[in-house]
Amino acid sequence: MASNETNPVYEDLMKEYNSGLSHSGVNGERLAKRLYELSFIGYTQVGGVRRPGLSDEEKMAKELVKTWMAEAGLSVTEDGAGNVKGRLAGKSGSKKAIASGSHVDSVPNGGNFDGPLGVLSALEVAEAWKETGYVPPKPYEVIVFTDEEGSRFNSGLSGSRAMTGAVSEEEMAQLRDYNGDTLEQVLLHYGSSLQAFKDAKRDINELELFVEVHIEQGKKLEKADQPVGIVSGIAGPAWLEAEFIGEAGHAGNTPMIGRRDPLVAAADFISKIPDFPKQVSETAVATVGKLEVSPNGINVIPEKVTLHVDIRDIYEEPRDQLLEMIEKEAQATAAKHEVQLNIKQNTKIQPVPIDKELQAGLADSLKKFDIVPTYIPSGAGHDAMILGRHIPVAMLFVRSKDGISHNPKEWSSLNDCVAGVHVLKDFIEKAMEQ
Repeated sequence: MASNETNPVYEDLMKEYNSGLSHSGVNGERLAKRLYELSFIGYTQVGGVRRPGLSDEEKMAKELVKTWMAEAGLSVTEDGAGNVKGRLAGKSGSKKAIASGSHVDSVPNGGNFDGPLGVLSALEVAEAWKETGYVPPKPYEVIVFTDEEGSRFNSGLSGSRAMTGAVSEEEMAQLRDYNGDTLEQVLLHYGSSLQAFKDAKRDINELELFVEVHIEQGKKLEKADQPVGIVSGIAGPAWLEAEFIGEAGHAGNTPMIGRRDPLVAAADFISKIPDFPKQVSETAVATVGKLEVSPNGINVIPEKVTLHVDIRDIYEEPRDQLLEMIEKEAQATAAKHEVQLNIKQNTKIQPVPIDKELQAGLADSLKKFDIVPTYIPSGAGHDAMILGRHIPVAMLFVRSKDGISHNPKEWSSLNDCVAGVHVLKDFIEKAMEQ
């Protein structure tokens, strides 16, 4: 675990904080301390975190949040998929709940704000109500979703998909993590079971609205010089896994003519990918971020190369068109280099537009705090996207320094984070009265 000297998150957050932003029950120092405490769990030596989904580290982070939930007066439960829920009954426990939250898992060597900020912002709303004596007319839920990032199984948003019943029996049987363990084995280690994971499905119509706060993962708020913005829509990711299989051989003794080198084929394929997105949409993107070479020896022609292509757009039709184009290119490349190709889709999520009325409500809350509304499409997927297929959802982005995310350098000022809490709180309170 890092020392206070090597982990300056709290000190850096408080350094330029405007204490005048702590009002109406919202406490910036409390938010900073909690971001700081979470940053120790899975801490990496370069200042990031490693908390894979359903790992011991993710579980420790959830246990810490559960403690804070209980202190805030929430009734805490955890389902078989590892989703944590803190519930405040409100004046009428029979009405549908309004919910907010995010996740605490991370990508390998990720940052301290992607996910935790959304969880702690939602919790800070409940803390503010406790301090001011406000009792919401409707139930309120703070939700921590399992394995949003997907770094463990190469198939993300596991918790929200389990909650909505969107994980098929076939997918559950096929999932393998980076150690080769099945989902069932991972769940047993976590303290759950495959059956409990299946039973995590709830009646999502118990929720009236879900609101998620997240760092921007881009620079539009920085350019607009605004602390908080409105998400206009969420891109749906499709993850493609391509396995090129050739013939291993000695790097020195095997002639160049006749080689069946899957790494050469994979490199050829990867070099073509950047040209495809612009052919279908201005907002489409495609990225190869993970590559595995086997046997990965310096003097060995590889036998197999596995790579993963992340394909997404905020519009479904061009996203699917791009997916088809890249699949066809993989097939053509394999044929060209005379290697075998195994290809499959690990994830395919429908994009979600945000209702215009909800965007207008967020805009009113922003203006209340003298923030000029900035509308931003989200290229990244979020748990709100999964819930948004069933119930109304809304999202707020908090300004992120240099637009950096999924990186130890990820940073949002405490002033901006607290501004996000105030906007969230105001928006939820208005929704509570409707």
